[in-house]
Amino acid sequence: MSGIPAGAMRFNSDSQKLEYWNGSAWFQVHTRETLQGSTRALIAGAGRPGPDTNHIEYINITTLGDSVDFGDLTRASRHVCGNVASPTRGCFGGGYKTGTGGYAAIDYVNLASTGNAQDFGDRAGGNNWSWGGCSDATRGLWIGGSSPVSDKIDFITIASTGSTTSFGTNNVNDRDTAALASQTRAVFGGNESANPNIDYVTIQSTGNSIDFGSFPASTGTFYSRSVHSNGVRGVWGPHGMNAPRTDYQFVTIATLGNTQDFGDSSNGAGGSQTCGSSGKIRGFTFGELVSGVHTGMEYINIETGGNAVEFGELSSGGVTTAGCLTNCHGGL
Repeated sequence: MSGIPAGAMRFNSDSQKLEYWNGSAWFQVHTRETLQGSTRALIAGAGRPGPDTNHIEYINITTLGDSVDFGDLTRASRHVCGNVASPTRGCFGGGYKTGTGGYAAIDYVNLASTGNAQDFGDRAGGNNWSWGGCSDATRGLWIGGSSPVSDKIDFITIASTGSTTSFGTNNVNDRDTAALASQTRAVFGGNESANPNIDYVTIQSTGNSIDFGSFPASTGTFYSRSVHSNGVRGVWGPHGMNAPRTDYQFVTIATLGNTQDFGDSSNGAGGSQTCGSSGKIRGFTFGELVSGVHTGMEYINIETGGNAVEFGELSSGGVTTAGCLTNCHGGL
């Protein structure tokens, strides 16, 4: 067994179940029936270099193609990067409006339909912005934030509405944390200060974060990475602030350890304040810099690794510091 690479998968003919190897034992891969319409990725809010916007657009992640209008957030903003979802509902947290500052409001939408967002509640403890966010099928977590930078972790029950509840604290005190999840564990790393540490928590518990591993020093700054998960493997995508990087890095979520190289962006110029999410097979990065405009979209195959493939363009004319979510990501 010691020669089996972490993340390997097999079909168990006795149990008739798919299993994965976490480095020391085989674990069953759990699946849930998806709902009709549960193949969407939503992108919301944007700005810098463009104006703040309340625009929400979406793609069908099984057919690909250009994005389509979904509706509007309750207010124009950017840095709407803390987003969580269940199979039916998506929640966009925080944001920053030029001339006004950050705000604690959380919006939600019905993912199977289209239409404008509605008020969910507020994040307790202040009007900070640039939250990290991830979720399982029922609970959404928000990590960190800005103005001032924060180490707090809060959570919501996605099916309800109301203010957040305290979960614990993160080992890193920062903003723009790039968070991803399996059905049991939230893993977060990458932030505005380029701290290489990666931490994790068990989503359905509460408590402070625990050290998971780190990014290699060669990846440079981690600000505004896209994130992807199929429930077994977590992937951080390209970023473009300060020192643009085109690399994708991955971990096996059920284990501990440093990231490993996954592949490269399809765009040689790298991302620029990209956002991203995933289905069970593909991970999507939005806002790639193409001919001077942040309209690019690309995807990766999470299980196999390799370089990203370009597809379609964003209908909004360019997205930076936006937020993204899906209703069929690795935490569902």
